[in-house]
Amino acid sequence: MISKIMSLNTAHAHGGVVIYNGERILLYCDGVEFALDGAVPAFKGNKKGRIYLTTHRVIFTNKDFKALLQSFSIPFYCMKEVELEQPVFGANYIKGRVVAEEGGNWTGSCKFKLWFNSGGCIEFGQAMLRAGQLASRNRMQQPPPPYVPPQGPYYQAPPSNYAAPQNYAWVPYQTFPSAPPPEYVYMTEAPPPYPGVDPNYTPYPPPPQHNGHMSAADAKAQEANNSAYYNPATPHNVYVPATASAPPPPYSEFEKKNN
Repeated sequence: MISKIMSLNTAHAHGGVVIYNGERILLYCDGVEFALDGAVPAFKGNKKGRIYLTTHRVIFTNKDFKALLQSFSIPFYCMKEVELEQPVFGANYIKGRVVAEEGGNWTGSCKFKLWFNSGGCIEFGQAMLRAGQLASRNRMQQPPPPYVPPQGPYYQAPPSNYAAPQNYAWVPYQTFPSAPPPEYVYMTEAPPPYPGVDPNYTPYPPPPQHNGHMSAADAKAQEANNSAYYNPATPHNVYVPATASAPPPPYSEFEKKNN
């Protein structure tokens, strides 16, 4: 069962993609086809749009702004049975299975397929598999917190979050030299709730266990953690979800606020 939403594992806003603060886009490709099978009947069928490989996941965004499925985010730890298919007749494609995140507006698992109309399927797939392997090595023992759709306020992401970082030798930048349009890359203040390809990245920890007893300060922290994002690197800041009622300001305006 699914509520009246516009995506599964939401990762879009204002016609663009939304990434976490600290997440980086490694590869971007326009003109792809994406298909789901077995998730929600209303979302079946091929969709055309854009695909992003980031340090934490793969994100598809639909070019049809009127379609029910606007975005689909697949964290690496949710990917299963990923394979690169090279049929004798027909285009190459990537296939696999994705397991639902807790709180992601759907349950169970579904199969997905991804076609690249302008080529690059094998290169993208190999990079995706490599990223998944690295993320798996960095995965923490405890499960990630329940999924929470990205909330406002959103800002246009700085170039460092979507320009090719050049420090990952396994990423085929020569095949995908284009960066996504900056006016369609937004960032939320929330940090990624799970590890990615960078072994030095530490997501925020789960709520502490108190055996039924906790101080007033700990109770306040747990309350904030249940309704917001908490980053141990900045223990005095809590990123509280808030609905974005208007398009985000350009990044230049965000820079002014922080200078």
